[in-house]
Amino acid sequence: MGDVAAFDWTLLVAAAVVLVEIVGVWLALDAIMRNRTPQGTIAWALALLLVPAVSIPFYLAFGNRRFDAYVREIRRGQMGLRELAARVREAMEPHAVHPGASLREVCPALERLAALPATSGNDLQLLVDGEKTFAAILGDIDRAEHYVLSQFYIVRDDAIGVQYRDALVRARERGVRVYFMYDEIGCLEMPDAYLAPLIAAGCEVGAFRSTKGSNPFQLNFRNHRKVVVVDGRVGFLGGINVGDEYLGRDPEMSPWRDTHVRVEGPAVLGVQLAWLEDWQWAHGGMPTLAWQAHRAAEGANDAVVLPSSPADAFETCTLMFMHLVTSAKKRLWIASPYFVPDEGVIAALQLAAKRGVDVRLVLPGRSDNILVWLSSYSFLPDVIPAGVKVYRYTQGFMHHKVLLCDDAVAIGTANFDNRSFRINFEITLVAEGTIDEAVVEMMRRDFERCHGASLADFERRPWWFRTAARVARLMSPIQ
Repeated sequence: MGDVAAFDWTLLVAAAVVLVEIVGVWLALDAIMRNRTPQGTIAWALALLLVPAVSIPFYLAFGNRRFDAYVREIRRGQMGLRELAARVREAMEPHAVHPGASLREVCPALERLAALPATSGNDLQLLVDGEKTFAAILGDIDRAEHYVLSQFYIVRDDAIGVQYRDALVRARERGVRVYFMYDEIGCLEMPDAYLAPLIAAGCEVGAFRSTKGSNPFQLNFRNHRKVVVVDGRVGFLGGINVGDEYLGRDPEMSPWRDTHVRVEGPAVLGVQLAWLEDWQWAHGGMPTLAWQAHRAAEGANDAVVLPSSPADAFETCTLMFMHLVTSAKKRLWIASPYFVPDEGVIAALQLAAKRGVDVRLVLPGRSDNILVWLSSYSFLPDVIPAGVKVYRYTQGFMHHKVLLCDDAVAIGTANFDNRSFRINFEITLVAEGTIDEAVVEMMRRDFERCHGASLADFERRPWWFRTAARVARLMSPIQ
């Protein structure tokens, strides 16, 4: 009997090993068919074939680059957004940017990516750092008459988190409809007690769950958008989440450098439409919202809003940045806390510098992500010899995401890395007009708070640092 039991146990183990190998081969083929970068495809396929028992759980959680369940939901037409999007385009058309307008150089491609027209008559207020941002957001929430749409990747149960929540509760108590959406991964630490007053006041609350759908293990997709819309007339987007650290209250990362933008005018409808699509996935239903396009009283900016996501038919975020980089003629200033671009973007930056464009990168001197911080050093030998000027921000942590292409400005939630390019849900405003002067002034102040990076910053580092930087860079395609 002992020999039979031993034989049965051995047979079971052998069967399990064979099954794991079969699943590894099947997922390796899936990786070949799904992944969009050669490096990521090779890395996943080799890992799944060589060490399937270890790699399979990671692939199920992080391997998919396309949000298939989200795509299927849209294709089934259950979201009811196609007809609404057509109505929004029609409402924005009277305010559309004409061929002779300021955004004419970059506008046609961006409009096609956004599937909405660029519009004139937008008043854009640059909000530098957290204090000004939350003062503006809370002020508009307190003036809301009909509804407030809220969406953040991170919401903390701290001082500003409670202040923000209480403003939403006050709005609801005076009859304003409030819709509160948060990302399930970004808000893992948010307690149920934080949401209780919102729910008790009658606010609609919904979590954006990437695990919803056919793969409950899927953790790779994050809704990284930070959006507030008030009454369909005013919108906010940018790099700032709801947390005390964004106001410089974290002693380890203070002062916190960030940028948001307040939008008033026809472009707000683009922000609202992106929010509604996410809300349909997160919560269901179609809230009654205002879809009239209103020209701002002091609307001196042309603007187009570009949402991007892993549900897009094309890599919208990558194409947007590539278009702006390749369109630059005189200057290309980029500020990003997470700089891990792919080879195509690096080549475009090199070429821009070679054709005489003033290309500058502002990167953090210290970071909250050690892998991304390390990998950013490995890019110095790629860009500096081509003529790209690299700056390291030294006064606190720089977290804002801003690009200046000649006189066109891009402000939003997207970083210059693989996750924002291909995996995250992001949103970016591209504009031209009076805002460019404010952005130029803001970035000149940033340069003064930086030190210039050189090749020595990488080449004179210890061998183990250079190796770690290279390894961190290799890991970026499989994030």
